[in-house]
Amino acid sequence: MEDSKLNKKVQIHDTWYQVLKNEFEKPYFLKLKDFLTSEKSQYVIYPPGPLIFNAFNSTPFDQVKIVLIGQDPYHGAGQAEGLSFSVPRGIKPPPSLVNIYKELKDDLGLEPPRHGHLGAWAHQGVLLLNAVLTVRAGQPGSHRAKGWELFTDQVIRSLSELREHLVFFLWGKYAHDKAALINESKHLVLKAAHPSPYSAASGFFGCKHFSKANAYLVEHGIQPINWKLN
Repeated sequence: MEDSKLNKKVQIHDTWYQVLKNEFEKPYFLKLKDFLTSEKSQYVIYPPGPLIFNAFNSTPFDQVKIVLIGQDPYHGAGQAEGLSFSVPRGIKPPPSLVNIYKELKDDLGLEPPRHGHLGAWAHQGVLLLNAVLTVRAGQPGSHRAKGWELFTDQVIRSLSELREHLVFFLWGKYAHDKAALINESKHLVLKAAHPSPYSAASGFFGCKHFSKANAYLVEHGIQPINWKLN
């Protein structure tokens, strides 16, 4: 298959395609594609096909400043839009996102928006990356260990190797384990508890990652993120 056809088929930004194109030809990814084809023939899958690579299309490789790692997409109707922790406007912000907004207010004094869409962050360079990019409707974790983790681990590895002075937000033990993929002599790794209501009080609240990230970016001559969501 020609590169251009494959690029179009996977619907991923060309800057990312150039970095990851070898992944699309590996046996695990071909097996993953077969799995997704089978799943789509039997179940409702989130997010919709055109949004599976939304994080990459919203934040080109050379524009990434911050990487915010989630687990898998929301599994409720209308929630998943291919951006970790984000939901479309008109959808009630989930509990973890509500807690992210609480920390934003405590850290930077920003009032929570009335929506849960984080696209404004993505367009400024915040890669909203889920480790698993699809899920079966109503069944959280249903697409884990099918190949997505191999792909997104390579995403993290590539960012670590090919870029400098990025900030990685690792929230919760699952994300903490990704630190092994990151060269901490070149990048800032910030760890905290997951913002879920079950763990936010155990180290997420008060982490001040948003201000710490911006301070690091400014220190290295990089435009900081405007975290305010209108």
